[in-house]
Amino acid sequence: MVKKKILVVDDELFIRDILKSILEEEYEVIEAGDGEEGLDLVKKERPDLVILDYKMPKKTGIEVCRELREDPLFLHIPIIMLTGKGEVKDKVEGLEVGADDYIVKPFESQELLARVKMVLKRSERDLDANPLTRLPGNVSIMNEIQKRLDSGEKFAVLYLDLNKFKAFNDYYGFKRGDELIKTTARLIIEAVHNKGTEDDFIGHIGGDDFVVVTQPDKAQDIAKEIIERFDSQVPLLYDEEDRKRGFIISKDRLGREKKFSIVSIAMGIVTNLYRDFQHIGEVSSVGAELKNFAKSFGKSIYVEEKRKTDF
Repeated sequence: MVKKKILVVDDELFIRDILKSILEEEYEVIEAGDGEEGLDLVKKERPDLVILDYKMPKKTGIEVCRELREDPLFLHIPIIMLTGKGEVKDKVEGLEVGADDYIVKPFESQELLARVKMVLKRSERDLDANPLTRLPGNVSIMNEIQKRLDSGEKFAVLYLDLNKFKAFNDYYGFKRGDELIKTTARLIIEAVHNKGTEDDFIGHIGGDDFVVVTQPDKAQDIAKEIIERFDSQVPLLYDEEDRKRGFIISKDRLGREKKFSIVSIAMGIVTNLYRDFQHIGEVSSVGAELKNFAKSFGKSIYVEEKRKTDF
């Protein structure tokens, strides 16, 4: 496995040596002795994280941080600022120019490692996050399911999709369509919070497609809670006249006008209780088939895979 690369920028050699000794077991560590050298190494090495001292010759940590945040090629690189004990002003200024976190010198090795891991994980999630809902996207979803497969634990994946979303979006416009997607994300989060566990995962594949990874014994309760919330909250996004009528008139994919009932949510639940999955593709394939089957009912519903063989 390729180690993530961390750039340590500090003009004090012994600080760089301490940081390197703490980090090098888990990460590839490169060093710079001043701000200018640090900027050059960022451009050459493209590190996954920069640990940056606040006070340095040539360019201060604040100046380096500001330049990186103003460059679209490097603004995504997470930065941890090193500050002196009790220097509140330094911490505030560092955060204001775009540092993701700070560590006060002298530091404990366990705290340093914990903060590095936290910032890297948060950065990965932010890069992959859906811009509308801020939920983790496809890379995080695949990593989460792969993690469950590798662990050998029993799990369930809910694949969620909206019925008649395109008609709603065409009829009311993108702004109202985005509101429907954000409402769906919120009610999924609420349902998982109420019926799931703290280890559950929620992801947004894109558009009106979502994923929940949970325990098999929690999947149905979560699905029922989502349906209850969805069917009570989403109709409120329709104009009163359309809601009372129970449908809107919009165009289908062939450009023909037809009636479309209130948007509903369809879910396919995949578990490894009854058969083993070897890779993510098998899980997603079964999930897509179950979800499409659920969509055929034209109402909010979930279906769960309980067969031991493929379709």
